[in-house]
Amino acid sequence: MRHGVVPEAIAREPWDLLIPLFVLNTFGSVVLYSAAGGHLWPWAMLHEIHFAVFLAMAFVISRVPKEVFKWAAIPIYVAVVIMLVLVDLVGAVKGGSQRWLDLGFMQLQPSELMKPTIVLALAKFFDLMPPGMTRTWRILVPLGGIVGVPALLVMAQPDLGTGLSITAGAVVVVFLAGLPMWWFIGAGAAVAVVAPLAFFTLLHGYQRDRVMVFLDPESDPLGKGYHITQSKIAIGSGGFWGKGFGNGSQSHLDYLPEAHTDFAFATMAEEWGLAGGIFTIAIFLWVFRWGMRVAQNAPDRFSGLLAAGMTFTIFFYMAINTMMVLGLAPVVGIPLPWISHGGSALMTNMICIGTLMAVDRWNRRGRSLGI
Repeated sequence: MRHGVVPEAIAREPWDLLIPLFVLNTFGSVVLYSAAGGHLWPWAMLHEIHFAVFLAMAFVISRVPKEVFKWAAIPIYVAVVIMLVLVDLVGAVKGGSQRWLDLGFMQLQPSELMKPTIVLALAKFFDLMPPGMTRTWRILVPLGGIVGVPALLVMAQPDLGTGLSITAGAVVVVFLAGLPMWWFIGAGAAVAVVAPLAFFTLLHGYQRDRVMVFLDPESDPLGKGYHITQSKIAIGSGGFWGKGFGNGSQSHLDYLPEAHTDFAFATMAEEWGLAGGIFTIAIFLWVFRWGMRVAQNAPDRFSGLLAAGMTFTIFFYMAINTMMVLGLAPVVGIPLPWISHGGSALMTNMICIGTLMAVDRWNRRGRSLGI
């Protein structure tokens, strides 16, 4: 017992992370309840059920020893790559994209699992590498294979947004591992040269349309620019305090597409205003601060890269989604963690949370042992 009131096992949990997550997820359920016209089903209640199941999964992950993480990194990576190959062969098609495996009880999107998996695989890779080797060209070939294979498989589904998210998470881990800065500058310059060519030769027509609409959504407000235009209208009409709970006309009158998934932030902002948006982003910033503190306190390279990579994986979800609904990024179909409805994305983010809790547990155990 701690202070004679709270059991030690409960008091040891990272409540400075868990309480913000409970608040964020509950707020998401309130938004989904309103988006469904004041009904718990089909989104709000399922959102809570998913959270409860995946929170239990996160607690299980948090108890996994560091040695098991290291041992399982390569098998997990290989298994998810195989699932990505199976998606191309027998995957379910929705909305013109082949991204899901039908497991009967759920539709699994393996590309979502690759986001935390690539972080785990790279943390293991750099844990095996001597520190001096990270600054030699020889490391680039295996790195290119580890990152390139899953990224290309995902982009072939086609899912450019998720493919870029996987790549971005990998780049963060690689950068933190200590590769020379001028390599990143050179890679950025190469991307700047290749991007225009790729835009016209490699992207699908609908992907090019998304970029053009992002640059000028008003050019086709009732067609390809409809999503962004309606999202801006919803957010702008909310003002500072919002229209009030249950009074969002854009979502309730079905003007706002995907009001419960990709554009749930716009649904929230219309009813809760700028104040609701600041509240939501502030909680996310608290979670990111907690995650980076765990990474900074990590006793070894593997743990530090793992925690930082998982934190940035969640950050990319939040950053890309909020930029998308504000018209600051193309529409790429990435939900907002703990606010949007979506089982696969929530599972991915709870895997990240469980891993962060595991690293935090390793840190506290190391401090208790004087390590």
